[in-house]
Amino acid sequence: MKKNILRAALTTTMLLSMVSGQNVITNAAAVTPVTASTPSATAKPAATPAPIMRDNLIKYGLKKDLELPVTVTAGGLSYTLEKFMIYDFKSKDAQNLVKQYDYESFGGLVSNPKYFIWTKITIKNNSKNTVKRSLNDREKLWTLSLQGKSQLDTIWPKANVKKLNSKEAYYYYTIKPGEQLSTYQAYLYEEDFKYFVIRLFYGGEFDEKFVVNSQE
Repeated sequence: MKKNILRAALTTTMLLSMVSGQNVITNAAAVTPVTASTPSATAKPAATPAPIMRDNLIKYGLKKDLELPVTVTAGGLSYTLEKFMIYDFKSKDAQNLVKQYDYESFGGLVSNPKYFIWTKITIKNNSKNTVKRSLNDREKLWTLSLQGKSQLDTIWPKANVKKLNSKEAYYYYTIKPGEQLSTYQAYLYEEDFKYFVIRLFYGGEFDEKFVVNSQE
């Protein structure tokens, strides 16, 4: 009888110890502080943005002396060439732009174009006068040239003839003092490439910058 009582007492003690131990573990887990998560060792760094492609001059053997964008200023007017892309006229890229904006397939100087040139520009007017290209005023203020005295032949987007200050591809523009316009302009070309110069004439003043000096 005494043995049975002693065995029962030992069993009770063991059970109490086990329960007590479980409570300690459970309580310890409950009060474990939550720490801030740290980056995984395998986490990939943020991707670096791809550089903006502003020109493809090297494709045509032209080594740049200045990186775009390039700005010329005269008489309070500034012209910034942001982008300059040369395409074979019959290429898909060129023909897509020709069709999208209804460009002529020939210009005033070029009847059988070899190249289609697509530019992005910003015109900023810090002069005291309004600068414009209109039906009755088509003075050429800036010119781009790739050789000799010849200029790139400007062509105009008939799709935007009724849109003033189009930011897609301008036909006419009016820029008042203190205003600016960022837009696109297209050219045709059929000669070789020897250099690349930007020239600006305005208000009796002149400025020019060679993006590519003579390759000869």
